[in-house]
Amino acid sequence: MFFNGPKNEPVFCRTFPTYHDGAALLWFSKLPEGSISSFEELARSFIDYFAAARIYVHGSDYLATIRQGPQESLKDYLTRFADATMEIPDLDPAVHLHAIKACLKPGKFRETIAVTKPRTLEEFRERAAGQMEIEELREVEKVDKKQPRKEESRTIRSGDNRNTRKTFKLTPKFDNYTRFNTKRERIIKEILNAKIIKPPVRAGSYQDQRFVDRTKHCAVHQKYGHTTDECIVAKDLLERLARQGLLDKYIEGTRHKGAKTDQDKQQTPRNKETDKWPSNNPPKGVINCISGGFACGGETASARKRSYRTMLAIEGTTPHNK
Repeated sequence: MFFNGPKNEPVFCRTFPTYHDGAALLWFSKLPEGSISSFEELARSFIDYFAAARIYVHGSDYLATIRQGPQESLKDYLTRFADATMEIPDLDPAVHLHAIKACLKPGKFRETIAVTKPRTLEEFRERAAGQMEIEELREVEKVDKKQPRKEESRTIRSGDNRNTRKTFKLTPKFDNYTRFNTKRERIIKEILNAKIIKPPVRAGSYQDQRFVDRTKHCAVHQKYGHTTDECIVAKDLLERLARQGLLDKYIEGTRHKGAKTDQDKQQTPRNKETDKWPSNNPPKGVINCISGGFACGGETASARKRSYRTMLAIEGTTPHNK
């Protein structure tokens, strides 16, 4: 049944809530009593309250704002443009074609469209399909270039491992180290020959000898890659032996038996030209001594007697009887 006319307004007002639910029905139930005097006023209040919920319909001019970005692919642009056209009712195909061509980013595809001049959307889509295939192929090539080959990745990893090994350094165990009068390499060789220390057992942390500087050699590890002077193990080893008193002859400032320093030689009061004492008072006499054993002829009394008899026999005399 259809009701029309001013006499039927009370009917419209009563049947109005039966056609709504949710937010609209909640709004109707909260209307103050006596606030609505006619159905026209009810309809106007309803429209004003839900004005923000109306679907906004774009015009064809809105398509001019849908432009392809500098880094945007053609596929993404066409998808975004198609979504915008869905919001425009009764869109003219000619306006659609003009807008989609005008909003393309500068490039070879836009130049191709300007030369070929597609007259319909179907012709434009055919040319766009070929361009999208080209762009996808270029993306695949970029991904392949970014992924290194297996051999290159192995080389890079091995290089990283070598660099990691080279950067590893030991920490010295002593704060102060003894100064030696001989190079550490020579000291190491001499104490190895004297068997004061034993050659170290090969460790698993040694550098790969294929990738080290072979101009440098360590006498302690007997390997290439660093010198004995650079070796922290050698410095700690020699310092420990020096503090035990086993390397006194290699320490600066330490005097040894039978050795004279330069200062001792300079202080010797001898005159090389005259071989005399450089003194104003010359010695009164010279006493010559012979050091050849026991002056008495032996250690025991019988030995001394035999020596005495021998001297008398040489002189041709005989001993006196006591």
